Amino acid sequence: MPQELADALQQDGPIDSSNAKGDGLTKCPRCGSAEIGPVPGTDHLRCAYCRYEWVAANFMASVGFDSPIDQLHGTVVTTGVGDIDRNASNIITLKCQGCGAEVVVNTESQLQARCHWCRQVLSQQTQIPNGAVPDAVLPFHLTHEQAVEQVRKFASRRRMFALKRFKQEFVPENVVGVYMPYLLVDGNAHAKIDGFGEIKTRQYQRGSDNNKTTYYDADVYRVGRDFDFTVDDLTIESSSARANQNTKQNTNNVINTILPFDTKNSVAYDANYMGSFTSEKRDLDVDQVMPVARSQMLSIARQKATETTNYDRGIRWESEQLELKGTRWVSVLLPVWLYSYYEKKSDGSAFLHYIAVNGRTGETMGSIPVSVGKLLLVALTLGTVLEGVAIAIVANF
Repeated sequence: MPQELADALQQDGPIDSSNAKGDGLTKCPRCGSAEIGPVPGTDHLRCAYCRYEWVAANFMASVGFDSPIDQLHGTVVTTGVGDIDRNASNIITLKCQGCGAEVVVNTESQLQARCHWCRQVLSQQTQIPNGAVPDAVLPFHLTHEQAVEQVRKFASRRRMFALKRFKQEFVPENVVGVYMPYLLVDGNAHAKIDGFGEIKTRQYQRGSDNNKTTYYDADVYRVGRDFDFTVDDLTIESSSARANQNTKQNTNNVINTILPFDTKNSVAYDANYMGSFTSEKRDLDVDQVMPVARSQMLSIARQKATETTNYDRGIRWESEQLELKGTRWVSVLLPVWLYSYYEKKSDGSAFLHYIAVNGRTGETMGSIPVSVGKLLLVALTLGTVLEGVAIAIVANF
């Protein structure tokens, strides 16, 4: 790691993760064209005119965040993770460097726009206090066609129980690529947890042939663990809309099931990676997501503590303490292919279903509306079949 980065990590204040590109036209380093876009299936950018390809710098290495986590002390943040100014506007104006026209961009959903006079693409590159521009971006690898196929396969395996209306309206080609905002956090932590563990010594049954109960005898031990551990690239939603996992209204939780992403390959933010994709902006600060980060780190600590034990009846943890000796935070956009469907229920309410595809690995998970009547029919049919089998077995005896 360069000495200047090492010195910066020891200083107060955020690490400067801004770029020197400014706003407006970002030009091809070979021919100067502004027609630049992502290369499907790779981390490359390509000039539409001279076909030159290049890759933005790896973000973690560029700011020294590839240094050992167990040496972290205090809270280290980048300028892209700075607190959001709630009064900052989403609407910005870029002045075209080609013809001088002014182009309006709504950063709530896009970070690029084409000049309506000279047709050159203008990009918002500079970090602004509304959370729209992150530190890093992880480019899409899966193409639209590949994502459509993943969504189609997922829904096809569940068509038997799907609502008739969903099957009629299902159009997998409507899947869209979205860059979702996340905060990545590394943690240098210390955990102290105490509880009771059990080791089975005997198993036996009591009761008559038709009414038997199984009992267990176990030795109980007090268990305590006191240890240091590190957490690498814990991924946390930084959009309040996605963090709202109200399972009575939506299936936002399915997006977590397509983790993990290969976040170590994130590149320094360049708006040219946005291409035709949409994006959401971060609207949660570090302080707001810290409770979630602490809770997930405690879960990791419990898992690590359990791995080193032989209590076959499990451990009941009763006291947990977590000390964060150091953390460092990065704001990043991660690639997700998303298919959504609004289910309108008979009571007038609506429920939002998602099928999400990891834009790097193809991992797919989701929710589709099901027919309760079909589920009940299958359950009743299975119950009747099982009852018939039981009667046949008794008759044979």
